[in-house]
Amino acid sequence: MSAFPPSPPAADQALHSNPALRSNPASRIDLRGLKCPLPVLRAQKELARLAPGDRLILECTDPMAAIDLPNLMRETGDIYEGRSEEPGFTAHHIRKAPTP
Repeated sequence: MSAFPPSPPAADQALHSNPALRSNPASRIDLRGLKCPLPVLRAQKELARLAPGDRLILECTDPMAAIDLPNLMRETGDIYEGRSEEPGFTAHHIRKAPTP
Protein backbone atom coordinates (compact mmCIF):
# COMPACT_ATOMS: atom_id res chain seq x y z
CA MET A 1 0.00 0.00 0.00
CA SER A 2 1.18 3.52 -0.66
CA ALA A 3 0.99 6.35 1.84
CA PHE A 4 -1.68 9.01 1.52
CA PRO A 5 -0.61 12.48 0.39
CA PRO A 6 -1.04 15.22 2.99
CA SER A 7 -4.57 16.57 3.33
CA PRO A 8 -5.27 20.09 2.14
CA PRO A 9 -4.97 22.67 4.95
CA ALA A 10 -8.73 23.42 5.07
CA ALA A 11 -9.53 19.72 5.33
CA ASP A 12 -6.87 19.24 7.99
CA GLN A 13 -8.24 22.13 10.05
CA ALA A 14 -11.79 20.74 9.83
CA LEU A 15 -10.61 17.30 10.94
CA HIS A 16 -8.76 18.65 13.97
CA SER A 17 -11.55 20.98 15.04
CA ASN A 18 -14.27 18.31 14.96
CA PRO A 19 -13.55 14.93 16.61
CA ALA A 20 -16.64 13.40 14.96
CA LEU A 21 -15.00 13.83 11.54
CA ARG A 22 -11.97 11.79 12.65
CA SER A 23 -13.98 8.82 13.93
CA ASN A 24 -16.48 8.20 11.12
CA PRO A 25 -16.06 4.75 9.57
CA ALA A 26 -15.72 4.60 5.79
CA SER A 27 -18.28 3.18 3.37
CA ARG A 28 -16.71 0.95 0.72
CA ILE A 29 -18.11 0.81 -2.80
CA ASP A 30 -16.94 -1.88 -5.22
CA LEU A 31 -16.62 -0.26 -8.65
CA ARG A 32 -14.23 -2.85 -10.07
CA GLY A 33 -14.81 -3.53 -13.75
CA LEU A 34 -16.66 -0.25 -14.38
CA LYS A 35 -15.19 2.07 -17.01
CA CYS A 36 -15.26 5.85 -17.29
CA PRO A 37 -17.58 7.66 -16.62
CA LEU A 38 -19.37 5.15 -14.35
CA PRO A 39 -16.99 5.35 -11.34
CA VAL A 40 -17.40 9.14 -11.22
CA LEU A 41 -21.17 8.97 -11.63
CA ARG A 42 -21.45 6.38 -8.84
CA ALA A 43 -19.16 8.49 -6.63
CA GLN A 44 -21.40 11.54 -7.18
CA LYS A 45 -24.48 9.55 -6.28
CA GLU A 46 -22.92 8.17 -3.12
CA LEU A 47 -21.49 11.54 -2.02
CA ALA A 48 -24.95 13.12 -2.35
CA ARG A 49 -26.32 10.82 0.34
CA LEU A 50 -23.40 11.16 2.79
CA ALA A 51 -23.29 13.50 5.76
CA PRO A 52 -20.42 16.00 6.15
CA GLY A 53 -17.31 14.25 7.40
CA ASP A 54 -18.39 10.80 6.19
CA ARG A 55 -15.65 8.81 4.48
CA LEU A 56 -15.94 6.85 1.25
CA ILE A 57 -13.58 4.29 -0.23
CA LEU A 58 -14.07 3.51 -3.90
CA GLU A 59 -12.52 0.29 -5.21
CA CYS A 60 -11.70 0.89 -8.89
CA THR A 61 -9.89 -0.93 -11.67
CA ASP A 62 -10.31 1.83 -14.27
CA PRO A 63 -6.99 3.75 -14.45
CA MET A 64 -8.88 6.93 -15.46
CA ALA A 65 -10.44 7.05 -11.99
CA ALA A 66 -7.08 8.30 -10.68
CA ILE A 67 -7.59 11.42 -12.79
CA ASP A 68 -11.37 11.73 -12.80
CA LEU A 69 -12.04 11.37 -9.05
CA PRO A 70 -9.64 14.12 -7.89
CA ASN A 71 -11.11 16.38 -10.59
CA LEU A 72 -14.62 15.62 -9.33
CA MET A 73 -13.56 16.50 -5.77
CA ARG A 74 -12.22 19.86 -6.98
CA GLU A 75 -15.62 20.54 -8.56
CA THR A 76 -17.72 19.40 -5.59
CA GLY A 77 -15.48 20.76 -2.83
CA ASP A 78 -15.22 17.35 -1.20
CA ILE A 79 -11.84 16.05 -0.06
CA TYR A 80 -9.76 13.56 -2.03
CA GLU A 81 -7.56 12.04 0.66
CA GLY A 82 -5.50 9.89 -1.70
CA ARG A 83 -5.36 6.40 -3.03
CA SER A 84 -3.80 3.10 -2.12
CA GLU A 85 -2.90 0.20 -4.34
CA GLU A 86 -4.60 -3.03 -3.28
CA PRO A 87 -4.29 -6.45 -4.93
CA GLY A 88 -6.32 -6.12 -8.14
CA PHE A 89 -7.68 -2.60 -7.65
CA THR A 90 -6.96 0.93 -6.50
CA ALA A 91 -8.77 2.24 -3.41
CA HIS A 92 -9.64 5.94 -3.66
CA HIS A 93 -10.23 7.63 -0.28
CA ILE A 94 -12.71 10.51 -0.17
CA ARG A 95 -14.27 12.53 2.64
CA LYS A 96 -17.50 14.50 2.34
CA ALA A 97 -16.63 18.13 2.98
CA PRO A 98 -17.93 19.84 6.12
CA THR A 99 -20.75 22.27 5.46
CA PRO A 100 -19.63 25.90 5.62
